[in-house]
Amino acid sequence: MSEPRISLDNPKSLSQLSDDDFQALLLEGVSRTFALTIPQLPKPLYAPVANAYLLCRIVDTIEDEVSLSAEQKKHFCSEFIDVVKTGANAELFAIDLAPLLSEQTIPAEHTLIHVLPRVIQITHTFDQAQIEALACCVETMAEGMPIFQALDLHDGLATLADLDRYCYYVAGCVGEMLAKLFCHYSPEIAQHKEQLLALSVRFGQGLQMTNILKDIWDDAQRGVCWLPQDIFTETGFDLKDIYSQADDERFQLGLAHLISIAQGHLHDALIYTQLIPAHEVGIRNFCLWALGMAVLTLKKIKQNLDFKQSDQVKITRNSVKATIFATKLAGRSNLLLSFLFNLISRELKTPGWTYSIPSSKANLDL
Repeated sequence: MSEPRISLDNPKSLSQLSDDDFQALLLEGVSRTFALTIPQLPKPLYAPVANAYLLCRIVDTIEDEVSLSAEQKKHFCSEFIDVVKTGANAELFAIDLAPLLSEQTIPAEHTLIHVLPRVIQITHTFDQAQIEALACCVETMAEGMPIFQALDLHDGLATLADLDRYCYYVAGCVGEMLAKLFCHYSPEIAQHKEQLLALSVRFGQGLQMTNILKDIWDDAQRGVCWLPQDIFTETGFDLKDIYSQADDERFQLGLAHLISIAQGHLHDALIYTQLIPAHEVGIRNFCLWALGMAVLTLKKIKQNLDFKQSDQVKITRNSVKATIFATKLAGRSNLLLSFLFNLISRELKTPGWTYSIPSSKANLDL
């Protein structure tokens, strides 16, 4: 009898794969972007970073599941924190959660929950410092995200500070975790640990803000808005009107302000990357590819402030290829990287309008 075809549609078939191949196949199913960037990392970093992303995706799956009540989400998030920390009860957790997932959750995420015990098993093959970095990230995310999921998000968040906090819980803490893993991997990188940890929060914020701006109208279809009202109050626009008056110039001006703020965060992401030694090509590629794609996405949004679907501001495959090519040419030179960033992102700044970016995680009031 022939072996079953290895596929995400057949979770049992994944048992034939090595741990690295197992995680790689899961990544391809849940995120094409990270399936592209994570393999750029040095081999000692590939497994823990791939595993970390899968753990975070499990939290996302819980939070995005429409069939779960706020109380159920809080329960499963709390239970998952314990599963990651201890490595215990992973099978029971998966058995409890899997039947509750609806068809709105993508098939690859259904599979991810079914094979969750093996993901956790891989987690606990790492060094204790790595496990602690992953568990701390999961705990921050799993405790923070339900706070925002419980809010009425129809008319947006109240303030930019609220958006900063949300971005920290879903992405800034991931940046911190990556900085810890990079420092654990390299004593040379660890010389800049404190600076990297501070900048990593803004790196995550910049990437998350870019996703929020790109997905405005996808979220609006679900009656959700992550934009901060105080930014739009300055331009004279009420976010209650976003569903009917999105062509309003005042809305587009507020959107341009947020693009400028995101650009500032991504500039700090560049500084973060420049602190990584030039010979660590894989880590630099991992950072620069994400950074480059975010800048190009912001640029496309800025050029199409009247867009109505995320597909209209999605960067092309050629843009991705161009990012990879530019990285290969300039990735080792901090001077060239600064030149390219300033050249590509110069139109993202809003003239005559400034925003003071928090200098550390402490300023996020966490």
